[in-house]
Amino acid sequence: MAWGKRLLAAVLLAGQVLVHILAGKINRRNTLEQMALVGPASLSITLMTMGSVGMVFTIQVAREFINFGATAAVGGVLALALARELAPVLTAVVLAGRVGSAFAAEIGTMQVTEQIDALYMLKTDPVDYLVIPRVLACCVMLPLLTILSLITGLAGGLLVASANFRIVSSLFLDSVRNFLQPWDIVSAMIKAVVFGALLAVIGCSWGLTTTGGAKGVGQSTTTAVVTAMLAIFIANFFLSWLLFQGLGISSLGNV
Repeated sequence: MAWGKRLLAAVLLAGQVLVHILAGKINRRNTLEQMALVGPASLSITLMTMGSVGMVFTIQVAREFINFGATAAVGGVLALALARELAPVLTAVVLAGRVGSAFAAEIGTMQVTEQIDALYMLKTDPVDYLVIPRVLACCVMLPLLTILSLITGLAGGLLVASANFRIVSSLFLDSVRNFLQPWDIVSAMIKAVVFGALLAVIGCSWGLTTTGGAKGVGQSTTTAVVTAMLAIFIANFFLSWLLFQGLGISSLGNV
């Protein structure tokens, strides 16, 4: 199936998911199972990624800030970068590669082996049984993973700042408190929910539209991950544009 048709199918599936959720058609057991797979199973790789990102960001930024006499801003800049962009986006990218691909492969295998048809024969809607639990799991667990990613990234940055650049921990943490606003955390949660919905819907839709046997499953898995990442980056631009219009640290009087 052409990429454009599959994208249209994903949009229609998103509409179905929304209607079914509003109607209360939620399989609680499947949802809890998927939450366990999306959250705890992805925790280690997510935290390792964000810890390294926080350390690398500090290495690149701290030296320049110290040269300009802005040592007190290192922690705050790291906190803003993590909360507004790096934590929600990179956490979503990690889950797109790990979870989105699994959704596409699992449901795609069910599709080519006619297990989806068997669900219809049993009067079970695949959207209720397969898709909605995965969408809800991603929308719930991705914000939690994003918060943990933010904390881990800050911890990694603090470690490098104190060990390599002799920045006092209290100065680093005061900078974080001065720069980081509640809205930055809220915006990270909003982004995480949207990204979770996108990667889950795309992974499930690509699985449901899989054809061509084992080869088709492989192709669906690959294109689902690429499409999910592209959707995350595009959505991130529009969300950043909407969420941060007219906002700035200087306007808040906290510098």
